[in-house]
Amino acid sequence: MFLSLYCNSFANQYFLVEMDESQTDHLRAYGLAYFALEQSYKVQWLLNFKGGSFLMPYSDTLLLQATLYGVSGIVIDESAKQQIDVIIEKNNMGKVQLEKAPKIAVYTQKSTDPWDDAVTLVMNYAKIPYDKLWNKEVLAGKLFEYDWLHLHHEDFSGQYGKFYRSFKNAPWYLKKVQLFRKLSKKAGYKNVQTWFGDVSKMVQEYVSKGGFMFAMCSATDSLDVGLSALSLDIVDPRIDGTPVSKNINNRLDFRQTLAFENFKLDLDPNVYEFSDIDVSLYQNRFHPEKEDFELFEFSAKFDPIPAMLNQNHRNVVRGFLGQTTSFSGKVLKASVIKLGKTIDKDVYKYIHGRFGKGTFTFYGGHDPEDFSHAVSDPPTDLKLHKNSPGYRLILNNILFPAAKPKPRKT
Repeated sequence: MFLSLYCNSFANQYFLVEMDESQTDHLRAYGLAYFALEQSYKVQWLLNFKGGSFLMPYSDTLLLQATLYGVSGIVIDESAKQQIDVIIEKNNMGKVQLEKAPKIAVYTQKSTDPWDDAVTLVMNYAKIPYDKLWNKEVLAGKLFEYDWLHLHHEDFSGQYGKFYRSFKNAPWYLKKVQLFRKLSKKAGYKNVQTWFGDVSKMVQEYVSKGGFMFAMCSATDSLDVGLSALSLDIVDPRIDGTPVSKNINNRLDFRQTLAFENFKLDLDPNVYEFSDIDVSLYQNRFHPEKEDFELFEFSAKFDPIPAMLNQNHRNVVRGFLGQTTSFSGKVLKASVIKLGKTIDKDVYKYIHGRFGKGTFTFYGGHDPEDFSHAVSDPPTDLKLHKNSPGYRLILNNILFPAAKPKPRKT
């Protein structure tokens, strides 16, 4: 009888993880939600309620895990839950059920590149597991075993990241060129660009068949650059020894691209830009206030997907630079949803869209807590930034595939 009473005392209780300014560790709160899903608990994401809070069934296991993670939360009963339901119903709020922990892949090579990746940093900190894949695995179709794919500081155009001007004689750059040429030849390709062209096509197919893809920094625009030029040579002969195709900017195929169209390529290897997609770092943008961006508010009831992606405890996020920092609205496809905008007219930091049955989200910049993260800078210590609103946007995307949002109302 004692055991029965003990179990019943928690049968109608819940653990509420509030995600407003009161939260002690926003980043690990996502790790707690992921852990709960791994343990087969159903988690409700309370959109626009106290910064996008999480509600899960009470259990000693989850309470202990929250304590170990340093995540704050409160135990509530059925009456308190019903009061929250009333508040959500009367306001621009909503509830999304998270069903299962998504299986995550990070596209990255085994290398000694002198930079880190904000997404793997935050997943490691939040204790969210992931697997690493690169070209061999992608071309073998391994992507389709995963729910979510992350791309970061990659160059899908075959130009080695456009580091030619500053690093063409650096040991790490020379090693990368040698390795990519060797591996592309071994895989049966005539050059590095065509190798990455097939990889970008596989990523495109992954999205079109229902995959969730999230990209930051140079992966955002270089993917669409690569897809637009699959039949062209866009690599300067100083890099690959072969001439570029003629009249390139009039021959790009924007039917293949995900987010951008009508952009112009810059093929000069001495210019640290792929195209005019990125709002150039050389146009007086080395000022933090230029890159701060505002998150748009969406209806949690009518637009649950962008609402999920924008859950945060602050609606203005401190800006940060990257090889690709922010996106010109002039080259965005009409179907793209603008999630976050900088102070400049028609310049966006954070965008989302559909392609086929899947979705993509692009987030400009390299590291949300390092304004001008440079090559060879040390990785950010997230123990010092556990309430980072910029890093929260990454984690919103990681939980996105776990959600079962209701279809948009019309």
